[in-house]
Amino acid sequence: MKRKFGIWIVAALLGILGGFAGAALWSATGMAHGETRAYLVANPDILPEMADAFERQRDENRLADVAQDVKAPFEGAVLGNPNGSVTLVEFTDYACGYCRASAEDVQALIADNPDLRVVVREWPIFEGSDAAARMALAAARQGRYAAFHDALFVAGSPTGSNIAAAARQAGLDMDRARAFAGSDAAQFELTKNMALARRLGFTGTPSWVVGDEVIEGAVGQEALAAAIARAAAS
Repeated sequence: MKRKFGIWIVAALLGILGGFAGAALWSATGMAHGETRAYLVANPDILPEMADAFERQRDENRLADVAQDVKAPFEGAVLGNPNGSVTLVEFTDYACGYCRASAEDVQALIADNPDLRVVVREWPIFEGSDAAARMALAAARQGRYAAFHDALFVAGSPTGSNIAAAARQAGLDMDRARAFAGSDAAQFELTKNMALARRLGFTGTPSWVVGDEVIEGAVGQEALAAAIARAAAS
């Protein structure tokens, strides 16, 4: 299956074609309502194509007017090749266990693809993760984002002590880092990321954008690699 929710989209298409859309198709083609549904059921091989077209249109609508903003990183908050020609965007939260599990997938994707740029958007939606996201942005300002990002995921839950330990491990100037973490600039970035996530229809982390595809959930390395390959080929 190409994407996580493909089977549900097929079901939705059948439902739609059983209603107003089916009536419209019946009028346009001269096929009776029941005949339209029967044709689709008898020819299920066309349903994946319909689902893909439905998803492509959905993703285009989601990305309309915001694609450039989504793919433009907060300065320094990039993993992999900062000049790579293929961009994977991740909306992440340090308190999200699925994000922690996906960190290994992202590292593997970077290792396999030297042309991959990973833009990380800090989206703290879990209790206690706001402080971690702010410190991550402070690390990005000091050019130490990847080191902090990796260290905190390894440390586990983003407690105050874990955040401070990861910051020290990443080599941050702690006074500068704390000052920026509490700044209006850090708050602006987090507010912007929340707005972008809502515009894209995301309901949780991790969530991804690659090429013209919008993907939700911890879909795994293989699914992300396939989306990256499609983006590279387009």
